[in-house]
Amino acid sequence: MIIDLPSTTTSQINSRLVRLRDEGGATTLGRVLTLVIVTEDGQRTDAAIDAANDASREHPCRVIVVARGARQAAPRLDAQIRVGGDAGASEVVVLRLYGELAKEGASCVMPLLLPDTPVVAWWPFDAPVAPSKDPIGQLAQRRITDAAAEKNPIKALEARRAHYAPGDTDLAWTRLTLWRAMLAASLDLPPYEKIVDAEVTGEADSPSTDLLAAWLTDKLKVPAKRFKATSGEGIVQVTLDRASGAVDLLRPDGKVGTLSQPGQPSRRVALQRRSIRDCLAEELRRLDPDEVYAAALKSLSKVAKGRTPSAKPSEEATAAEESASNGKTAAPKKSKAKASS
Repeated sequence: MIIDLPSTTTSQINSRLVRLRDEGGATTLGRVLTLVIVTEDGQRTDAAIDAANDASREHPCRVIVVARGARQAAPRLDAQIRVGGDAGASEVVVLRLYGELAKEGASCVMPLLLPDTPVVAWWPFDAPVAPSKDPIGQLAQRRITDAAAEKNPIKALEARRAHYAPGDTDLAWTRLTLWRAMLAASLDLPPYEKIVDAEVTGEADSPSTDLLAAWLTDKLKVPAKRFKATSGEGIVQVTLDRASGAVDLLRPDGKVGTLSQPGQPSRRVALQRRSIRDCLAEELRRLDPDEVYAAALKSLSKVAKGRTPSAKPSEEATAAEESASNGKTAAPKKSKAKASS
């Protein structure tokens, strides 16, 4: 059910919500938090609402969408209430603010917050430089941004590092969960040798690639190298060098990865690029500061960047070297395999 309330007030919105609850026979809200989504009006707002609705099936909540409209218009608040099938397991209140009212998002949100429940603020697109100092960010225990959705993702990630405050997080970090779990699990197997070098390859504008290299730098105490991929989406490859050989995780298609380790057969692993819904649902599971994310941000300055990954000896080159040492000349083997990055 969708109910439009043009030129309204927050008091009228609250009264309509109470009436809807009475008409539906609900005696308790059953909501565990308030999720505030901040966007510009028309900026793919419905896509953000759909992701919040899906995530609310794990975390029933009240979703308040602050969609800021034209600043030159007369001050006006248009609202829309979505309940039932149009709101997942939540209730959605869309506030479209125009004129001078567009600057007063926090004042419009406060009367609609659920009492005695945490508040999470989410900027799905353009976020303030310092989310913790934003008026809406000051109302929230957790502040979620997405550097990958901004015009300059790498610059946005640097802003996250410079203005980090406990409670901040970014979906570029959440997208790394599967990669971090796979790499950590691979190092839990023998041989237990020190990593001497780490390389991460990904798209030039992928903030997740930078964060993964920073995380490896922090955890392995080895300055990781970050390279630009010539093909592929997001993170393409991670290589961890150690004395007995390299641990290599390659995902050229953004869907399935291949994990290679010395002494073990190569294994195909699921590394599908994560949806916004999955990332948002994961972030709503915790309300405490993410200290691992904070440490990765601090390590961004230690990551070395290059244009192409360091060349590793091919099978042909290795065979030629072995033959030369025996006084023979080896003909290069023909290979039909295509380069993956």
